[in-house]
Amino acid sequence: MNKTAAAKVSKKTVSVDDNPLMVRSVEKALKVLDVFVRCGHSLSLTALAAELGVDKSTAQRFSHTLERLGYLKRNPATKHFDLGIKVLDLGYGFLHANTLLNRAMPYLIHLSRETEETINITMRDGAEIVFVSRFMSRHLFNTDVTIGTRMPVYCTAPGIAMLSKLPRAEAISLLEQCDRRKITENTTWEMEALEAKLDVSGSRGYATAFEEFYHDDLSISAPIFDAGLPLAAVTVSVSRVRFTPQEAEARFSSLVVAAARSISNSTPQIPISRG
Repeated sequence: MNKTAAAKVSKKTVSVDDNPLMVRSVEKALKVLDVFVRCGHSLSLTALAAELGVDKSTAQRFSHTLERLGYLKRNPATKHFDLGIKVLDLGYGFLHANTLLNRAMPYLIHLSRETEETINITMRDGAEIVFVSRFMSRHLFNTDVTIGTRMPVYCTAPGIAMLSKLPRAEAISLLEQCDRRKITENTTWEMEALEAKLDVSGSRGYATAFEEFYHDDLSISAPIFDAGLPLAAVTVSVSRVRFTPQEAEARFSSLVVAAARSISNSTPQIPISRG
């Protein structure tokens, strides 16, 4: 599955509520950036207005402001807009200051060296997981996944690992928010089967996803707790070419669980520089 197909499966929308503390102009400006993230390509002013559901004049004011601030750039030849390089500052700020990631780093490095496989940290955002740290393996089999990649919780090992430690009603509600479908022939997508998977994952302390989103991907994941809540997950991903599902689970599940437990029990550290 390519990035475009994955985006269709895991399309993020921004909800609007009636909270009197909401600053609508800020909300609208961030929706402009969200459109570019979701579309993944440059847009004309007309196309941007259509995506936002506003008139062209309103889209022009927002795009001009964001361009002046460096968050959008405008191609002088095509007159199309795209994300500006300053957007990266937002992501860098998150990665640099996040205490959980800083706590996790020594254990991720150790797990990467011990397994020589791909190691990921993901966090949950609603009914999606987001990749926030990734140690690549020399046996890399999938280059589509990068920091910031989003996937649905229902067909991913970290998603099920985190949901299995939530109250059941909350987990079911999140599964119902997903656009559940059969992505590969191995995808678990029907609610009854997903509930059974939550039971198994919750009891053993880790979850598996064997070629449920990507072919050739065998993933084993354990939840990371922060303040008693399953806020993230550590995952080992290996190739189906090199391991059977049974071999992968037997070899890596205990290592993943141990790493997740160590991160959960670690003391917050002063943020470390990654520059």
